[in-house]
Amino acid sequence: MNNVTHITPDFAVSPQITPAQLAKLKAAGFTTVICNRPDHEDAGQPTFAEIKAAAEAVGLEAHHIPIKPGQATGADVEAFDTAVTTAKGKVLAYCRSGGRAQSLFAATRG
Repeated sequence: MNNVTHITPDFAVSPQITPAQLAKLKAAGFTTVICNRPDHEDAGQPTFAEIKAAAEAVGLEAHHIPIKPGQATGADVEAFDTAVTTAKGKVLAYCRSGGRAQSLFAATRG
């Protein structure tokens, strides 16, 4: 996947992923995906349920921490931090562009 941006060796962000891409993420060494998009943010966007089912089918963990742009709460940051720090390997967090995911990661390291 060429739109994955590694922030650290074990954490990366990307724009929206599709269920079909999860096997490639697993092959690239990821163990966990975190979705930071609310369902139905854009027409045609896969729901988290679709992503989670495809992730689990290939052996990935999936977490849903939906954030409206600019509206992350302390509880959202804490949930994100827990998902990242308890992951048993590489984590990919995604949203529409990757920006929310990267901002949440930065907030956990600040």
